[in-house]
Amino acid sequence: MRMAAMFKALGDPVRLRLFSKVASHAGGEACVCDIQDVGVSQPTVSHHLKKLREAGLLSSERRGTWVYYRVEPSVMAAMSMLLGSTAS
Repeated sequence: MRMAAMFKALGDPVRLRLFSKVASHAGGEACVCDIQDVGVSQPTVSHHLKKLREAGLLSSERRGTWVYYRVEPSVMAAMSMLLGSTAS
């Protein structure tokens, strides 16, 4: 059930772009100021990041004015195992 919620959250193109930007960012985490250029308004970016957090895909930490996001460590491994098992 958890994996279905994760993939459902990634089914939105904006969320997929945000997740990809965080996952590929140097150092394994990204400031919202570095990833908000996905073609939608800032409140919409915040909404989508909240949905990614609720699905268990991202964690966040506030540092001063900015919020930093990182992919939950277990997420990539779980997705990789799931997708790898169906590829044979």
